[in-house]
Amino acid sequence: MLTRVGVPVESRAEPSAPEPEAATLVCFSHLRWNFVFQRPQHLMSRFAREMAVIYWEEPVEIGPRETAYLQVREAAGQPKVRIGVPHLPQGMPDDAREAALERLLDAHIAAVRGPLIAWYYTPMMLPFSRHIDADLTVFDAMDELSKFKFAPTHLLDLEQELIDRADIVFTGGSSLYEAKKDRHPNVHCFPSSVDRAHFCKARARQFEPADQEDLPLPRLGFYGVIDERFDIELLDAVAKMRPDWSFVMVGPVVKISEDELPRRPNIHYLGSKTYDQLPAYLSGWDVALMPFAMNESTQFISPTKTPEYLAGGKPVVSTPIKDVVRHYGQLEGVKIAATPQEFVAACEEALELSRNPESGWLAEADLMLSAASWDTTQARMAGLVADLLGVRTGATGPALLVAAE
Repeated sequence: MLTRVGVPVESRAEPSAPEPEAATLVCFSHLRWNFVFQRPQHLMSRFAREMAVIYWEEPVEIGPRETAYLQVREAAGQPKVRIGVPHLPQGMPDDAREAALERLLDAHIAAVRGPLIAWYYTPMMLPFSRHIDADLTVFDAMDELSKFKFAPTHLLDLEQELIDRADIVFTGGSSLYEAKKDRHPNVHCFPSSVDRAHFCKARARQFEPADQEDLPLPRLGFYGVIDERFDIELLDAVAKMRPDWSFVMVGPVVKISEDELPRRPNIHYLGSKTYDQLPAYLSGWDVALMPFAMNESTQFISPTKTPEYLAGGKPVVSTPIKDVVRHYGQLEGVKIAATPQEFVAACEEALELSRNPESGWLAEADLMLSAASWDTTQARMAGLVADLLGVRTGATGPALLVAAE
């Protein structure tokens, strides 16, 4: 009232600053969201609590006379994760494909306001996205993709370009960190983590899945992708040596022919299952297996299965994968074996442990797992990203990463 009649009023209040725009994260991934729930899904679903996430998948082919388009949907249970799937006409030349992908990407992010984060799991998506004006570029190297079967010949060149462009590089394990730490000034190691609450469900009795409930005991199981990293010869030899054990294989078969898989009465291939179903299968096993082949494709892997199996209360038998030996080999509940004979002996020891969870091996594993949650990993990553984003945009603090209510 006083100001209306010309009486000056002194105010100490500062003008309120406008709320910062929430960031948008575009994740370029070679793994489809609904394929196997692993590192990208764990991290992106947590980043989506703070910002909008666009999860950009590899193209799907459509008819040669159809028009390219982008299919966008919400991830189930994740309303702030939008999955973008480019649909491209079959038979397009490489340059035309990249031009079409660039147009689709530009059209989709044209409405983005606020800081833009480009997060890469594969350098193969760089050709159509290198032009975008991202405020921050992240390379999260979860695998050494150049070592995988059918890897493109120019992948290494694109990876070097991505490393040169990136503001920060994360690695999915210690071996990958050692391989990349001298290639960028800002590299951080974030090994595989675990959603303990999810997999601890396996410690309580679960309703047996119909395709597993009639399999004889003891059961020794594996879940994950069955590909060139899987030692099918080892599985065959061990199953032959112990015909009274049931070997339960859960997961899709990729990049190898199903005809190559060993077929024995005690080896059971149950196919793909959802992330939510895994604890029920794990609950019905006595021992969890990681029979990875020792070849160049496994040289840098850091399997998420190790902490997940332990969180589910199961002892683990693994081949001598470097990061497994380094991080878990000292645990009583993790056995390392290379040959079929050693693997069988290790499984026998693990079966004895599974009968005696109160002996201390599980408590030892739990103590180690207490510092290995995906929530902690994502929070640490978010802190590093917020610091860099604040410097790049001239803002202060991590507010740019907090979505407006």
